Amino acid sequence: MSAAGGGGGRNHNFKVVLLGEGCVGKTSLVLRYVENKFNDKHLTTLQASFLDKKLNIGGKRVHLAIWDTAGQERFHALGPIYYRDSNGAILVYDITDEDSFQKVKNWVKELRKMLGQDICLCIAGNKTDLEKDRHVPVADAEEYAASVGAKHFHTSAKLNRGIEEMFLDVSKRMLDKAGDENPRNSVGGGGRQSTSRKNVVIVDDDAQQHQSSGGGCCSSG
Repeated sequence: MSAAGGGGGRNHNFKVVLLGEGCVGKTSLVLRYVENKFNDKHLTTLQASFLDKKLNIGGKRVHLAIWDTAGQERFHALGPIYYRDSNGAILVYDITDEDSFQKVKNWVKELRKMLGQDICLCIAGNKTDLEKDRHVPVADAEEYAASVGAKHFHTSAKLNRGIEEMFLDVSKRMLDKAGDENPRNSVGGGGRQSTSRKNVVIVDDDAQQHQSSGGGCCSSG
């Protein structure tokens, strides 16, 4: 979706946070969506990074602030700092890792407890390029998502699959929820931040210049 055209009307500013275990591909999903980039090496996010994306949905200008959070357990306590004022959350698991799916359930409980029904939830089964190694049955994941009022998407950052649709869906649902109210997300001022990347702290497993392959569980988006 391009941020084409304009006409009158206000900007809708929404905050979307990505949550999930380390190694599930959160950073890869965001970079693929915002910048159409994919890096085979694992990118470790320290604390959180923040990228912008502008959309035009049915003539409405939507400005997404997408927060990519660290998945390592030691950063878990920081979660509320990033998600407490979010309009939407994307909970990411790796389809080859059953434990990462269980962790998504913990995040959903936490979000519902803190934010109730005010937050739009998506669950992303990522790394569908590794379908042959799947350990999370599709039916289980979709049934769980429906039970908590979330939409489930099958994604692959590597193959650029399902990502655009997922962000578009959560954006439409946030717009619907905003409705005709005058919510906190409708204030102006989002115009100056185009697709620049802010506060991004990314550390490559390998030195930047070397093209040696990244290893282990983290090498696929």
